[in-house]
Amino acid sequence: MFATVVNVIAIIIGSLTGLIIHNHIKEEIKTVIFDGIGIFTLIIGIQMAFETERILFLSIALILGGITGTLLNIDQLIFRFGEFLKRRFAKKQEGSQFANGFLDASVLFCVGAMAIIGSFKAGTENDYTLLYTKSVLDGFISIILSSALGIGVAFSAVSVLIYQGALTLLSMFIKSGVSPLMLSELTASGGAMIMMIGINLLGLKKIKTANFLPAFIFIIIFVLIDPVFNQLSDFLIG
Repeated sequence: MFATVVNVIAIIIGSLTGLIIHNHIKEEIKTVIFDGIGIFTLIIGIQMAFETERILFLSIALILGGITGTLLNIDQLIFRFGEFLKRRFAKKQEGSQFANGFLDASVLFCVGAMAIIGSFKAGTENDYTLLYTKSVLDGFISIILSSALGIGVAFSAVSVLIYQGALTLLSMFIKSGVSPLMLSELTASGGAMIMMIGINLLGLKKIKTANFLPAFIFIIIFVLIDPVFNQLSDFLIG
C-alpha cells in the first residue's frame, strides 16, 4: 500500500504544479501538448494490446464489458461523482471541466499496465518497482493534464488510492490464481482502453471509456475457464 500512497502524492503534487503554471501556457501550446499526449497514449495502448495471447478473449470481453458498462451507465456514474466533488471543492467557474478532468485522469491512471501489473506484483511478490516508476510518470502526466483540465485531475488520486489499493490487497489473497496469462490479458484489455483515451484526446471520436471497465471482469472469467476451452478443443480435434 505504501507504493500506492507514493503514487497518490505524486499525482497531487503534479496536479498542483500544473495548476500553478496553467496561466503561463498559451492555448496553442496546450493544443500541441494535448495532441502529443494523445499520440503517446495511443502508442502505449497499442503496445499493451499486443500483449494478448487470446485475441478472442479480448474481443469478446470488450464487447460484453462495453454492453454491461453501458447498461450500468458507469461512465455517467463516475462523471456524477466528479460533479459531486466539483460542487464540494471546485470553484464555480470551472464548470463541468472538473468532472471531465477527474474522469479522464482516473481512467488513464488506473487502467494502465503499470497499475494492473504493478499492483499484482506488489501483492504477490512484494515488488514495488513498477508502482514507484508509475508514480514518477503519473506525476509528470498530471502536470500536463491539470494545466489543461483543471483541479479535477488532482482528485483522480482518490480513484488511484481505491483502485490500486484494492488490487494490491486482492492479489495477496489470490496469489495462486494470478497466472502470466491473466496478467497478459489484463494488460491487453487495459491497452485497449488506453487507446480509447488517446482517441478521445485527439478528438477523433468521443468514446465513453469507463463503460468498458467491466471487460476486466470478463477477462478474468475467461482466463480462469481457459483450461476448459483447451480440453474441449483437444477433445474435438482428437
